[in-house]
Order: sequence, then C-alpha cells, then structure tokens
Amino acid sequence: TQVLRKSLKRGVVLSTGSFLVYEAHKLISGFPEVHASFKVEDVIEQADYLYGSGETEKLYRLLVQHKNSDDAELLWRLARSSRDLAQLGSTSAEEKKKLTYDSLEYAKKALEKNESNFAAHKWYGICLSDVGDYEGIKTKIGNAIIIKEHFQRAIELNPKDATTIHLIGIWCYSFAEMPWYQRKIAATLFATPPTSTFQEALRYFHMAEEADPNFYSKNLLFLGKTYLKLNNKKMALLWLSKAKEYPAQTEEDKQV
Repeated sequence: TQVLRKSLKRGVVLSTGSFLVYEAHKLISGFPEVHASFKVEDVIEQADYLYGSGETEKLYRLLVQHKNSDDAELLWRLARSSRDLAQLGSTSAEEKKKLTYDSLEYAKKALEKNESNFAAHKWYGICLSDVGDYEGIKTKIGNAIIIKEHFQRAIELNPKDATTIHLIGIWCYSFAEMPWYQRKIAATLFATPPTSTFQEALRYFHMAEEADPNFYSKNLLFLGKTYLKLNNKKMALLWLSKAKEYPAQTEEDKQV
C-alpha cells in the first residue's frame, strides 16, 4: 500500500503485476543488455515497480537503455527518472545539468511520438521549467505560458491527475507572488503578461486535494502557505498541521 501511495503521488498507477516478487528479484539483481525482442509492457512494469520502490538509480539504468525507443510511455518515464536522478544530493552539479537537459529532450520526444499522452505533457512542462533554472529568469518567464498550456492539456487528457492540478496551482502561486522586477521582465516579453492570484492558486490546490485526498505533502504545505498569503491563519494552521503530520517517505516529504 505504501508503494502504491508513493507512486500515485506523482500520477503513476501501478499494475498489479508490478508487485511480483519474482520480477523484483530479477530487477534488483541487475540488468542484462537490451535485446531487440524486449516487450515494452514488461519494461514499463519493471520501471513502475522500481519507481514505487524508490530505486532511482536502478530505474534510470533500466530506462536509459531505451532512450532511442519510439514508445511515449517509455520516454516520459525516462524523462521523469532522469529528473529524479538529477535531484539526488549525490549527483554532481555537472551531471545534474546534463540530466536536466536530457530529461527535456526525452519528454519532447515522448510528445512527438504521442501528443495525446497526458504524462508526456505533464513532464514536458516540468522539465521545461527546470531548464529555465539554467537559462535565467527571462527564459523561465518566457516559457511560463508554454508550461501552463502543457499542464492544462494534461488535465484535459486526464482530469483526475492530482499532480498536474497541483502544478497549475504552483504556477498560479508563483505568478501571484512574483516580485516587481520579474513583472517588468514579463511586461517586456508579452503584450499581455501572465498574471494570477492567490485565490486562483488556492482553488487549484483544493481541486488537487479533491481529486486525490492527502496525495502529496507539498500540496498540503501550499494550501497552508496560500491561506497565510490570504491572511486566514485558522485555515493556514489546519493545512500546515496536516503537512507537518504527513508520514515522510521521501526527501521532499522531510523538507516539507
């Protein structure tokens, strides 16, 4: 149950077969070279098991063997695993940057292979935002509308994906609290600069919670932070307490 909950938190539904002990044993023992006869479904099943188990490095080693695949389901998972590996504290700064750019390329390729894949849209938006951290605030703001469009397309394709709804909430929150100098940059990039409000951010955080209650510690945190921005300390305390009491299973949960 904990493995399933952890995977659902980022919008991945594990198949029952992913929990087969035999498959898990084969995975943890190491990976053979990829052969032309491999089945995409088997790789995805193995990948989802490793993801749910928090085996970030093993998952990446499995999926990177398929970086030339034409299957969008494999490619968006590779984008996600590249990003997850980049986030590890043990990853060097140089490797982190390479993995960040690689993840964007994999997500882009996933979209090219299947524009109707909601997860490909979601991870393209996430990875495009990450690349902006290396290319400066002007690029990051310039990509903001594209990022939101991909998140919105992901929700159109899968209205029940709580993580994507949360991400739009983060987008709204970021623009609602944007400092004046960044607003001036936005004004030079767009005829009508993107804007948002804390009320709009709050609406999306609540929508995410309704789609999948208690699915993500960070959604609880931002519900509390947004209520603080709106000067509602009673509701802020409620949601910040929920975030504090959330069972920490990942490094991000501990930070929250």
